[in-house]
Amino acid sequence: MEAQKPNSGAAAAQAKPKNVHDGGSNVRGIKNAFLVIVACFIVAVCLFMFWFGADSHFDEAGHPQDLWGTVYKGGFIVPILQTLFLTVIVLSVERWIALSSAKGKGNISKFVAGVKACLKKNDIAGAQALCKKQKGSVAAVVSAALVRYEEMDKNTLLTKEQKIATLQKEVEEATALEMPALQQNLPIVATLTTLGTLVGLLGTVMGMIKSFQALAASGAPDSTELSTGISEALINTAFGIATGAFAVISYNFYTNKIDNLTYAIDEIGFSIVQTFAATH
Repeated sequence: MEAQKPNSGAAAAQAKPKNVHDGGSNVRGIKNAFLVIVACFIVAVCLFMFWFGADSHFDEAGHPQDLWGTVYKGGFIVPILQTLFLTVIVLSVERWIALSSAKGKGNISKFVAGVKACLKKNDIAGAQALCKKQKGSVAAVVSAALVRYEEMDKNTLLTKEQKIATLQKEVEEATALEMPALQQNLPIVATLTTLGTLVGLLGTVMGMIKSFQALAASGAPDSTELSTGISEALINTAFGIATGAFAVISYNFYTNKIDNLTYAIDEIGFSIVQTFAATH
């Protein structure tokens, strides 16, 4: 009994296997969304000043001749709304690329089925080969669990219940390391669903204030000021609604994709644990 204590302590330590999630998730994506917002603001300001505000979009009296000139009449709120809209677009594209890399190569359902088949035959090497071929977040979690699976298979010191608990913990830890990378930048998109609408509403109110000021002027109402105020209100309303709508669609779409990936991870993790419990 005395001689086994050092071995028991070493087993309890359960050192992490090499090359298994020690470096965190390798899902591609933009780490600093603030730089995206700054870049989008610069682009929006340049568009507002040099394209929407170009002289070719206005007549000699300063009235807009096309849609671009009308947008310019929306006022200084327009570049802010454009910044929010561009940010939603850029982060949506970024999430598409990130989740595509997280999905890996090939069909996830077929991958999960293949790993289950390998586990039934106790072919751990075959399952690891499928993980290397598939790549992505699901494969990374499965690979980590399989490494721990082999360790528990060779371990003669822990009880069956301890081995199962250790295997479950490995799956949970590997999943926890992948989830932040999958959900990165989505909270910003979720915020823009409300912020875009509120900023658009602010622009609408400011435009209506200008319109009423023109109507309240002594004498005949200034039709130019009146039309400018109405243009500002409607343009900002349109940009605000477009930003909010696109952000809601993007957020729900990518949340659903993440849920599907999470379901696949939970399914295969449960299968690994159950297979170990049934065969040991």
